[in-house]
Parts: sequence; C-alpha cells; structure tokens
Amino acid sequence: MERKSSSEIRRMYLDFFKSKGHVVEPSASLVPQDDPTLLWINSGVATMKKYFDGSVVPDVPRLTSSQKSIRTNDIENVGHTARHHTLFEMLGNFSVGDYFKEEAIHWAWELLTSKEWFGMDPDKLFVTVYPKDQDAKKIWLETGIDPTHIVEVEDNFWDIGEGPSGPDSEIFYDRGESFNNLSDDDPENYPGGENERWLEIWNIVFSQFNHQPDGSYEPLPHKNIDTGMGLERVVSVFQDAPTNFETDLFLPIIHEVEDLSGKKYGVNQENDISFKVIADHARAITFAIGDGAIPSNEGRGYVIRRLLRRAVMHGKKLGINDAFLYKMVPVVGQIMKDYYPEVLKDKDYISKVVKSEEDRFSETLTDGIELLNSIIEETQTKKEKTISGVDAFRLFDTYGFPLELAKEYASDKGLDIDEEGFKTEMQKQKERARSARSTEKSMGVQSDLLTDLKTKSQYVGYNTLKVDDAVLEDVIQDGKLSDEVKVGEAQALFSVTPFYAEMGGQVADQGEIRNQDGEVVAEVVDVQHAPNGQNLHTINALKPMQSGENYTLEVNRAFHLKVEKNHTATHLLDQALRDILGDHTQQAGSLVEPGYLRFDFTHFGSVTDQDLKRVEEIINEKIYDEIPVTTIETDIETGKKMGAIALFNDKYGKNVRVVSIGDYSREFCGGTHVKNTNEIGLFKIVSESGVGAGVRRIEAVTSQAALEFLNSEENLLKKTASLLKSAQLKDVPNKVEQMQAGSKDLTRRINQLEDKIAKSQAANIGDQLVEINGIRLIAANVQVSGMDQLRQMADDWKNKDQSDVLVLAAKIGEKANLIVAVKDDLIKEGIKAGDLIKAIAPKVNGGGGGRPNLAQAGGSNPENIPAALSEAASWLKANA
Repeated sequence: MERKSSSEIRRMYLDFFKSKGHVVEPSASLVPQDDPTLLWINSGVATMKKYFDGSVVPDVPRLTSSQKSIRTNDIENVGHTARHHTLFEMLGNFSVGDYFKEEAIHWAWELLTSKEWFGMDPDKLFVTVYPKDQDAKKIWLETGIDPTHIVEVEDNFWDIGEGPSGPDSEIFYDRGESFNNLSDDDPENYPGGENERWLEIWNIVFSQFNHQPDGSYEPLPHKNIDTGMGLERVVSVFQDAPTNFETDLFLPIIHEVEDLSGKKYGVNQENDISFKVIADHARAITFAIGDGAIPSNEGRGYVIRRLLRRAVMHGKKLGINDAFLYKMVPVVGQIMKDYYPEVLKDKDYISKVVKSEEDRFSETLTDGIELLNSIIEETQTKKEKTISGVDAFRLFDTYGFPLELAKEYASDKGLDIDEEGFKTEMQKQKERARSARSTEKSMGVQSDLLTDLKTKSQYVGYNTLKVDDAVLEDVIQDGKLSDEVKVGEAQALFSVTPFYAEMGGQVADQGEIRNQDGEVVAEVVDVQHAPNGQNLHTINALKPMQSGENYTLEVNRAFHLKVEKNHTATHLLDQALRDILGDHTQQAGSLVEPGYLRFDFTHFGSVTDQDLKRVEEIINEKIYDEIPVTTIETDIETGKKMGAIALFNDKYGKNVRVVSIGDYSREFCGGTHVKNTNEIGLFKIVSESGVGAGVRRIEAVTSQAALEFLNSEENLLKKTASLLKSAQLKDVPNKVEQMQAGSKDLTRRINQLEDKIAKSQAANIGDQLVEINGIRLIAANVQVSGMDQLRQMADDWKNKDQSDVLVLAAKIGEKANLIVAVKDDLIKEGIKAGDLIKAIAPKVNGGGGGRPNLAQAGGSNPENIPAALSEAASWLKANA
C-alpha cells in the first residue's frame, strides 16, 4: 500500500464516490443551522438530517462529503489515547432512498482494495456484521473477503431510540501482531473488541427500520445508507503511524510547539500528552472560531474557552509561559489549505481572537490563584486535609483553573482534592447543559405524503405578481391528500405561482386567490418549499375549491415591494460591514419583513457608534447613486468567478442566481430585489446589539418606515426641547451639558457632606463598645446614603484601635445593608467576618459573604436591623 497524504486520501474518497454518481456536499459550518438539538455538527450525517427526515428531497439521492466535526463529551481522554479528538473529519457516502446494502458493501470493498484507489491488502481487512443481518454477510462474501474475516457482533445495530435505525457493518484494519496489546485468550482480542491491533476505519449503517414508540420496528418506506470513515484513522494506516498524532494532520503543529518549548516529542510520556492536547485543541479552536463561534461563558463559546485554557495550561507544563496558541492558527491553515482554504484566508482574525482570549486567561489565572489560596487557607483553618470537590469545581468553572494545576498547588500545601466530588459537580453541569438544549427529536422519519408529492410547479414571481390561469394540482387537508378544498385551512400546490416561498430569511408572500368569476375564494397566509422544491401554499379557504380548476393568484403588491426593498438593503449592509469592520464578518442569519430588516453577522467585539454611522452613510450613498440591481442565472463555478459571495452554510444547486448591485455587491441569492437602489429611498439603523458569542445583530428600516422612524425621533427631541425650555432643537445638547455639569457639582457637594457625616458617625461609634468573652465589639446602626460610606467607616475603624470586631448596619433606600470587619489577630482564633455576616444577615431577610477580615450583606427587611446587631453579640458569645 503506497503512502499517501491526508489531502490525497480525502480527495480520493470523494472522487471515488463522485465516479459512482454521488454529489460532493461541501463541509458545513461547525455551528449548526436551524438545529437546536446539536451544540456542534458532530458527524457527517448531522448535516444530512433534512434529507433523511424528508423535509427536503435532494436533487440527487447519492451524496458524499468530508465533514469537519466536533465532539467534546470525553475531552479528558484527548492526549491520553491514540485516537481521541475534539475536532475530526468524517468521510461519508449517503444514499437517500436510492441504493442499499448491495452497492454500499461492494463499493466499500472496491475503494479499499482496488489498486486504482486505496490499494489495501484484503488479508488485513476484517468486517463485523449484525448476527440477524445475514443479507449483509452474504453480500460481503460475494466481494471475495476471507470468510474467517467476517465476525458477527451483537452490538452492530444503530439505534437512537424512536426514529430511523438498522444494522451496521464495521470495517477494521489489522495493524499486525506488533500492535497486539492483549493476551490471546482475552475476550476483547478480536476485530470489534477494545484493543489496539484491529483499527476500525469505516462504519456502514443500513437504515431500514423505524423504531416505534412501543419498541417495535417497522420497515422504512425508503431505505437509506449512512457511512462514516474517520479521516484521521485511515491516514494513520496509510502513513504507518503508531497513533493519529504521528500523521501529517498533527505533526506540523507538534513541531511548532517543539520549537517554542525547546522540548522534543517522543521523549517523555507526560510531555507527549501535552503536545497531543495542544495539537488537537489548536485544530478545534481554529476551525470553531473560523466558523463564527467565539469564546464565552456559555454554550459552544464555553467549549472553546475550555479547550483554549486547557491547551494553554499544557503549554505551561512544557515551559511556554507567554501566549503561543495563536501562533498555531496559520500552521493549522497550512495543513488544511487543500480543502479548507478559508482558514488561511481568515487566519489574522482567528489569531486575534485566540490571542485576546489567551491574554484574558492570563489575567483570570492570577485571580484563580488568589481564590485557591483563600480556599487552601480556609481548609487548613478547619484543620482538614482535603479541598472539597465543590470548591475545586468553583475554581475550574469560574476561572478555568484546571484540576491538575489545583492538585499541584494543594499538594505543595500538604492537601488533597476530592476528585470524586469534582466529577460529581462536572456531571451536574453536563446535565444542566443537556437540559438547556432542545428536547426535539434528533432525526425523524420521512413523511410519504410530502416526499411523494412530485407534481411540477413553476415559480414566476421574479417577473410577475399575478397569474390568471394557475391549475390547482394537489390539495392536503386534514392530514391527507384530497381532490377538493373545504372552507378552512389547507395546503395547495398550483401548476404555476407568483408567490415567493420563505427562504434565505425573506418571509413568504401573502395575497389572494380568485376563481374564474373574480370572487376571492382563499387568502394565502404562508408559502413554504415542499421536500421536492415546489412552492406549497398554506391557504385560508373562504369558499370550496376544486383540484383541476383554474384560479387567479395575486400577490399583495405593497407587502411584496416593501420586502424587496429590505432584502436589497441587507445586501448593501452585508458589504458595508465588510468594508468597515473587515472581511472576517460573515452573515449569520437574517430576517426580511415588510416593516423592517434584521441582519446577524459574526464579529469579535462591539461595533462603535462611529463605525455604525459610516456603515449607514455608505448604504445611503449607494441608494442615492441610483445603482442598477441585476440578476443572472448561471452555474455556481461561474458565479464564484464573478466574485459572488456564498453563505457558508447554504447549499447551492447546479443553477444559481447571482444578484449584483453594480460593482459594489455580488451575492448568490434566490430572493426578490428592487431594480435600482433608488427604490429603497432611505436606510436607517434602529439598533445594534450582541445576540450570542461573536454574533452581532443590526435592525434597520428603509423607505417609508425609515421616514416614520426619523419623524418619531424628531418628535421626541422636540418634546425634550420643550421640557428644557429650549427654543430651538440645536440648543438641546448645550442645555443637557449644562444640566449634567450642574448635576455633577451637586453630586460632588453631596458626597463631601456625606463623607463628613460618615466621619462624624465614625468618631461616635465608640459609644457602642461592649466586651464579650474578652473581645471588644462595636455594633452600630448608622445613617449613610450608600455602601461606599459604610466601607469608608470600616476603613477608618481599621486605622484606629476602637474594637476587635466592627458591625455596622444602615437602611439605604428600602434595603438593609450590613458590613463586618475583624482584626487580623482574631482571625487566627477562628473569628471570621464571613462567618459572622452569614449569621446575622438572615435577620434582615438577606445573605452575603466575603473575606475573613471584611464581609458585607444586603437584606429586604431594614426594620430588623436592631435584631441583626443583637445577633452579632449572641454569635460572639457562642463562638468566641
């Protein structure tokens, strides 16, 4: 078998199935689109769900892909095993109701063993089959495989609960006796067992049953094929690598880390784990950020942050103390440039995000060490030898402080960490994350009613908004096909239609249906694409309708034109954002309504008012320039050569529409647009905000809606001018500035007076001194305007020898505020401010905490302040 690069293997796989009539699907974004059941795209079939569940019928039922995927359910194993990864590529071929076992098995054998393709030695290949699936076993024997190389395994059945399921067949490569890590009589020493000798390289799923809620299995109306070949695994076979990490997918990253650390890979086992973790995580972080995800404290952003911090800590273990992970981004891009050229294209942006997060972690690491020292001190004070799992997890969850590092710090102080307790808290978090995701089914089963609806229907709405002779072809009402429409809601398919079906963020057209007598017989309330691509109308029938009859379909013109203006404005907005913020910005979603437009885009950080103003100016300049908007239909390659922007997550067919706004903007788009930018009239941004990690949202209005918005803003300004007694609108800013200056002066004077009052009260609190068990206590109810004054009084107390313990309380607004301070020498005796505040805060219906020498609390019942002060004395009597 000839050695091949990862790029060659990927290309050969796709080319093979292309030669078998498959369409190559591009690798989709790692961030799932319209799928709340997934945090990440985690397999090749995850991007094919719309085909397998019947919501969309593909143009060609044979598909193949190399899909980048992320899985982090067992992140702790990465670096410790030969084949665990967070990011991996899954090669796959898929049949949607087309070929089945016969072709899938024979083609698999041909790809693997043919000298024209992979050229593997047949004697090194083993397969497993489901014992009851004798059809698959028979077909495997037809390939000429050694019968002793077929193993029946009970687990070879793919099932996700309710939904599609079926037997599967796994293919293993025998790496030879040198990889045998088990004794001959070990029950796991066989292809399919937990061992190092037989490496699983491919899994073919024969999806042929529908798992019913009652546990029974019914045959699927359309049988499917779903396969998965891990690229990293098969590359390790071709490159004769002991593990996946010694292949050209990882070694360039490892070599870069060697140069930065001065340490060598393959010399020290512990160091090797760190090299592997960094190489793996660098790939995942690079691709995730490149696909628009950003480090944050929730969801997929939290996953990126965790991976990045884990990699940084392993860098520290190798002696790399400065930011370094961002330097791996171009290395990853260089490795993957053949199939993922966008990584190198966006390397500057990705590196910037990674570097920023590394710097941020460096700061939080300092805070984490401070918290850890506090936990260690508290544990030692209690004369305990083990830090609780809850505290260790709090350290990890809040500051990303790894358990391994915490163990090292604790060990230096003679302490252990409750690792089981830590794992329990980690599991709780995973369960919270799972429950936060949608409980929708991950994959459904095809609906014959819609997938079998193959009547031709022509959309003509690009050229006209009215059709006089549209034949009512199909009717769906009350969940079944019918020849007539009864009064009420129904779905209707016409031979020809001017109604746009919702797509690409643009809402569906609305309008009326009239009979040949000119009577309105139905209202069109929604239009969606049926699985076979037709425009399926949801109608509210006012009168009965009959299939086979002709009807007049007319779109609501005013509604449609408003949507057109807003849709063309989103194209201008997309390009203007790239002009001002940079080419890294990508559309992350849009909504085009008649009343407004919403545009989501990827961007690291907020957008300044100055940038928003410039974006708005550019768009209005393009509107005033009266630029023609043209549309041509062509093939996708020609469109790309024209410079048309493709949305990364969208799938395009053989023919595409390219919408050009002069030479300024050119995009693939199936929506409807104005003929000239001057039709938009006016563009105004209404708001800009963050809607998720690394995703910003702009809402805007155009034309009449923009004018109405500006008039509303002007009316508010006039009202403000009236309240300020300002004769002219232009004087409003000066008036406001004068009021702000006056307000600041008054605030300064008030603060000065409050400071004087606080100092005066601080001088008198000594009158409240009592002694309890030899400890001097001052517990006083004072009058201040805020917590700042309470803290100031506590600071003044520190500089005087008035007492050993200070408890101050104040009613501020409708709340009770408490502060406790304790001298350092008392802390050693077990008297801590945090413990005392927790004892007295419940008296005012509150809670709080803090450091051993200073703590504060708030409560909702200020009337009980005297009781709280009294409780302080009682607590000291019991604990001093």
